[in-house]
Amino acid sequence: MTKDPSKDRLFQEHQTHLVDFAFDEQVVNVFPDMIRRSVPGYETVISMLGVFAGRYVQPNSTVYDLGCSLGAATLALRRHISVADCQVVGVDNSTAMIHQCQQNIEQADQHGAGVPVSLICDDIQNVDIHNGSLVALNFTLQFLDPAERLGMLTNIYNGLLPGGVLVVSEKICFDEQSKQEQFTDLHHDFKRANGYSDLEISQKRQTIENVLVPDTLDEHVERLQQAGFSTIQCWFQCFNFISIYAIK
Repeated sequence: MTKDPSKDRLFQEHQTHLVDFAFDEQVVNVFPDMIRRSVPGYETVISMLGVFAGRYVQPNSTVYDLGCSLGAATLALRRHISVADCQVVGVDNSTAMIHQCQQNIEQADQHGAGVPVSLICDDIQNVDIHNGSLVALNFTLQFLDPAERLGMLTNIYNGLLPGGVLVVSEKICFDEQSKQEQFTDLHHDFKRANGYSDLEISQKRQTIENVLVPDTLDEHVERLQQAGFSTIQCWFQCFNFISIYAIK
């Protein structure tokens, strides 16, 4: 029986030399399967971005998907924009991701072109946020150097229109060790239930722990306040994964 090339088997075999996780072509090929089986509530977060778009996107404005990966959030946002003269800008620093994202958008356009989408292959910190009514940071901030996160959020705040919204989804950690262990165990149980072995879970964890540095929920809220946001609400949590919206 031929193996499904889109199924995540990257850590199925024992690896003697593990390198830091990167969003390279290998990951791109299996990314939809990987994130669905690794991030509890991912589909809910993506679909609810459309709800936020329907309510908060303003006419004559720009919607940003920062860390757009393969465009799942980009397309969910675009489908629910009903006001005139808007555009969506997707940004990712992975060439392989942007290339496949472009193909996914072109495929979606075959069923009828929607709001214009432009893609940028660059570090999200280099992008000028301007005239924004909605910015999505979907499991992206956690990959920035912690010292650079406030600056990123401040840039977003400054580039949002009054009434604009930032939706930031992240893996979080906990100050209390017992709670950290509890939610880590539950997350690993979720991955096992989705077919990952203990070896896969362990090896993936080792490759990503130096790349993905999580914050506590309180740290996220405090940082958003420092950036200028006043209305801040955690609207979703599943184990150690959360999503927050913040309004300017």
